[in-house]
Amino acid sequence: MVKGITHYEVGEQVDVYLLVKSSVKGVASNGKPFLSLVLQDQTGDIEAKLWDCSPEDEADYMPEKIVKVFGDIQNYRGKNQLKIRNIRSVSDLDNVSISDFLEVAPLEKDEMMSKITQYIFEMRNPNIQRITRHLLKKHQAAFIQYPAATKNHHEFISGLAYHVVSMLDLAKAISSLYPSLDKDLLYSGVILHDLGKVMELSGPISTVYTTEGNLLGHITIMVNEIGKAAEELGIHGEEVMILQHIVLSHHGKAEWGSPKPPLIKEAEILHYIDNLDAKMNMLDRALERVKPGEFSDRVFALDNRAFYKPTFHN
Repeated sequence: MVKGITHYEVGEQVDVYLLVKSSVKGVASNGKPFLSLVLQDQTGDIEAKLWDCSPEDEADYMPEKIVKVFGDIQNYRGKNQLKIRNIRSVSDLDNVSISDFLEVAPLEKDEMMSKITQYIFEMRNPNIQRITRHLLKKHQAAFIQYPAATKNHHEFISGLAYHVVSMLDLAKAISSLYPSLDKDLLYSGVILHDLGKVMELSGPISTVYTTEGNLLGHITIMVNEIGKAAEELGIHGEEVMILQHIVLSHHGKAEWGSPKPPLIKEAEILHYIDNLDAKMNMLDRALERVKPGEFSDRVFALDNRAFYKPTFHN
């Protein structure tokens, strides 16, 4: 198996094909332009700088372009970074394609949709079930392909669906411990809470925020979608407002992007489930490439902490 870019250690040389995930132009202190690149393969991504770049370099190394890179792995502020010694665009002779570099969810799409469909089938409240099924069907093609974010957690092909499946399994386990929870509300909240990201984000590859995403955000988008679905289905019960509140409040606090704090029991629990699954994904991915007895790179979204892998871990 070919070694992935995230498995190289500081001091090692690399001579690999990578996909440009993002490319941002900057100006150095000496006035010369440079490119801040994020390069990826199926194991993850790494940052790199291309100094003294030309307008041709900007065109050659845009997102979704494949490049051949020779360089060294170095440590910069607690994170691995690729120091580029040589970089070039690829041609047909290189015999590589974008799909060779895309990280994908560990579950098959059909399996994830089957699990989610089963959870909807188990809902007993017809209004909640109909709204949830309607919106999932409406956005299913994008939902099953999109990542859950542009960075930090589940930022891979089908990451959104994988995040939802993991959260549904968590919700089921928690509901068995706390029977007073309304499973219909909780399951629907899990399925709908991030569904607006299919309009907030541009797509599964080199993902960026859309105009709608920047101006409205996935929370506002989905609150509107729930309202439209209820109108189309002729549903006027209190469930509509409660589902909208669960989506509105799932980030937990205003400083975390939540327009309202959770004011319903299931909304509070959904926030914790969402947070737990996102953080576990970040931790697993950070520690997957770490040897026992060593620390991970710093994880910006987890207070910039570096996490230690105990020596007795498998």
